Order: sequence, then C-alpha cells, then structure tokens
Amino acid sequence: MRFLWWLITGQWHTMLLGMFFGIVWMVSQAVMPAMIGLAIDQGVAAKNTGMLVKWTAVMLGIGLVQAVAGIMRHRFAVTNWLTAAYRTVQLVARQATHLGATLPKRVATGEVVAIGTNDLSHLGNAMDVTARAAGAVVSFLVVAVILLRTSVTLGLLVLLGVPLLLLAIGPLLKPLQRRNMAQREMMGELSNLATDIVGGLRVLRGIGGEAVFHDRYVRDSQKVREAGVQVGRLQSVLDALQIFLPGVFVVLVVWIGARFAVEGRITAGELVAFYGYAAFLMIPLRTATEFANKWIRAFVAARRVIRVLALEPEVVDPDTSYDEPPVGAELVDVRSGLRVPHGCLTAVVSDPPDDSAAVADRLGRYAEGEVLWGGVPLDMLDRAVVRRRIVVSDTGSTLFSGRLDEQLDIHDRGPEAVARALRTASAEDVLEALPEGMHALVTERGRSFSGGQRQRLVLARALAADPEILVLVEPTSAVDAHTEARVADRLREHRAGRTTVVTTSSPLLLDRVDHVAFLRDGVVVAFGAHRDLLRDVPEYRSVVTREEEATV
Repeated sequence: MRFLWWLITGQWHTMLLGMFFGIVWMVSQAVMPAMIGLAIDQGVAAKNTGMLVKWTAVMLGIGLVQAVAGIMRHRFAVTNWLTAAYRTVQLVARQATHLGATLPKRVATGEVVAIGTNDLSHLGNAMDVTARAAGAVVSFLVVAVILLRTSVTLGLLVLLGVPLLLLAIGPLLKPLQRRNMAQREMMGELSNLATDIVGGLRVLRGIGGEAVFHDRYVRDSQKVREAGVQVGRLQSVLDALQIFLPGVFVVLVVWIGARFAVEGRITAGELVAFYGYAAFLMIPLRTATEFANKWIRAFVAARRVIRVLALEPEVVDPDTSYDEPPVGAELVDVRSGLRVPHGCLTAVVSDPPDDSAAVADRLGRYAEGEVLWGGVPLDMLDRAVVRRRIVVSDTGSTLFSGRLDEQLDIHDRGPEAVARALRTASAEDVLEALPEGMHALVTERGRSFSGGQRQRLVLARALAADPEILVLVEPTSAVDAHTEARVADRLREHRAGRTTVVTTSSPLLLDRVDHVAFLRDGVVVAFGAHRDLLRDVPEYRSVVTREEEATV
C-alpha cells in the first residue's frame, strides 16, 4: 500500500486533475435525468414551448461540458497510467543497477520480465480507474441528494442500497486476490523456464534435451492455464454480479417510483428522471467494482515489485569512504596473495578456472574479499570510484540492443578510440560484414553475431573504455587460434603503460604477458614469466598444455 501511495503522491497533480475531470464528466451524466424530468414537466406537460427550448439548451450545454470533461479525463487517465508504469520502470531499473551482479543471483530473469509486462499494466490500470472512481462517488452522492429532495423513501433506498450491493460483492474480492497472486507466481516461473529454454536452445539441441524441456514447458503451461481458469471462473461471477445486482436495483427503484407516480406523489417527469437515475447508477456501481478489481491486481503487482526493491546488494558502499588511491597504486588480493604490478600485463592461471574468476570478481569489488589498492582496503571505497577506475569484463558480459557505436563507445572516447579497440580485438571483419557499419542495430544480447564475434565486440567495448585497471576473464575462449594470436600481440601494445589482468590458460596469451600468477586451491604458488613456469612448475605445465598432452 505504501508503494501504491508513493506512486499517487509522486503524480498528485495529474491525479487530482484526472479526478476533477472524472467528477465533472460523471456528474454531468448524473444531472441529465433531472434536466429531462424538468423538460417533461415544465415543457411537454405544461405545453410551454419556451421552457422546453430552455431545458433543451441546458441539456445541450451539459452535454458539451460532459464531452470536454470526458476528453480531458481520458487524457489525464492515460497520463497517469503511463507515469505510474514508467516511474516503476525507472525505479526497478535503478534498483537493478544498484544490485549489479547480485540481481541475477537473487531474482530470475523471467520474474523481472514479468514486472516489465503484466505488473506495469496492473499498476497503470489502478491509477487510471481512480479518476473514474472519484467521479462515481461524487455522482452517487449528487443523485442521492436529488432523490432525497424529491422522495425521502427513494433517496434512502439509493443511499442504503448501493453500499449493500457493494458489500454483496465484497466476499469475492479476497479469493480473487488470492487466485490472482497464485497465477502470477506460476506465470513468473513459466517465464523463467521459457527464458532458460530460449537461452540454452543450442545446448539443448546438442544434448538432445529439446523434447524433455518441451514436455516440461507443456506441463507447466497447463498448470498456469488451469490457474487462469480458476481466476476466470471467479471473475465471471464478479462480472455477472456487476450486471445482475444493479439490474435488480434498477427494477426496484423504477417499480417504487411508478407506484409513487400513480399515487400522485411524484410527477411524470420525476418518474422519468427516477428511471434515468436508476439506469445511471449502474455506471458508478460497475466503476466501484472495477476499481476494487483493478486495485486487487495492483496490490499483487506491487508486492512483486517491492520484492525486487527490498533486495540488498552483496557489495555496499562504506559508511565512511577513504580517499582515492593515487594513479599507479599496486593492487593486492590478500586472500590469494596476488600482487598486480602497475603498468604490466599480468595473467592469472588456476585449476579449476573458477578460482581465477573469483579473484577477478574481488579485484573489481563484485565479491567480498580483502583487496588492498595502494594500501587502501577496496571495500572502504565507494563503488562508483571502483567502477570508474577498475573495469571487469567477464564471460557473462554481453551486448545490448541498440546501435553498435553506442554499444562500443559508452564513455564517449571518440571514433578513433573505438577503431583502435576494434583492431586490438581483431573485430574489424565483424564491422566490415555489416552494411550499416557502426550504425548497425544490435539485436537483443547480440544474437545476430556468432559467439566469437560477440566476444570480440565485448572485448573491444572494454578496451574502448580505456580504464586505469582492466580485468579480462577468458577474453579469447570463443575465438580460433589465429585470431587469438592477433589479439594477444595487439593487447600488449594497446594497454602499454596501464595495468591489465587476464585470467586465461591459453599458451598464446600467456606467452605475451609480463607476468603469470599460478593459483592452486585459490592461492598463488608461483609467479614469473610463462616460459620459466613451464620449465620449473610441472603442475602449471599440466594445466596450460593439457590439450596438447591429451592429443599426444
């Protein structure tokens, strides 16, 4: 509820304007039966042409006011819908940025996708219907006052009958909310499964697992369908009651009004007006139930959103941050004992490779661990400082949809820097194959490129950023040997004078770095030149030349 209230207060001016025009729009409809009744009594029944023209003109004016108010109400309703939806988008996107690497560990991709589709719609609908709900409440009170002035009996019938009708529908709302929540949970799980299948389709084909996952998706989708049917059954009862109960109410009001007319207690015009009121009251009644229905869905959606907003990143900024280390400060990972000399190209080799990847995460402050930078603990620096000066490009790095030049030059280094980075990454052929060149549109996650092309473009993006310290995790694992050799030769030249760390077991890369740190059980046990380690450390030689020995 606090989140929904936050949405309302953040756009209170457009919400108030929407409610104002919603009230004018619905009250204009509410008073129209009274004008018709006066026209009948003072014009038709009294055979007074002047009064008939007068009330006809009044009805025309009210109709014009209603038309203008309806246009403005709709405009503000759309504005409120979009504002609520996209403020939520901004909030979730900001939280995703804040969480960083924590997000995919704590929330499935399908869950975030579901927030960006179904939940946004429900939140927007809640803001949209609020303007009409305000009009429904005010118009109901206006009609009740008019009826009380004409007939206390009919006025009290309306004042008491409408709330009783809403109470009759109330018991259905809680079960509907519960079923909506259950269906929403299942839809999120189904979205996760679909995302996994699409993302791993190539792997599934390789191991012949398509049929297994297809059958699983069919079973789960049928469960979601059954849950949707359960929601639909209850929703259908609610929708039917929205028509049936007001219909019974209209019949009751008209029947009592007709008896009063026969007895002479009300005029013929007032009887027509009563029927008009009874028919009109179906609008605020249905609006009230629609309001309850949409706000139930909004509550469910809000719960999903605040689950993401409640997450805390694994790595947080310190309460008191230290001054930034000077340029050229040495980086030390205390846990492994790795020392990264300034201005050198240092490789990290481990068996298993996860140990070196863990070191890369700690060096970039994506995982907790004692790391010193110029003697300053890395966890005592603001993350913004670390992200600006230390860039980590790991195997999970990917491309986003959009223009290629915007993907590669995220720090506005200029075309020359991007061209140089593309050459170092040996990605010129990728650019040449694109008819639009740097203006080519990249599809989602770079699906239009092969695995090797994506890896080279991601490497070019990291190089174009030109950070003080660059950490590359397996940057050439998806390219052929000739391309890898070119990248290895050019990388050393490109990063000359700046600090670069590469985690790899490729002999082509290792032969061109300044230093190699060999990790065993996550701790540095050897440090030196690649060829020296090959000669002096049998375990290192076994890790680096494993494929060659296996071939022999």
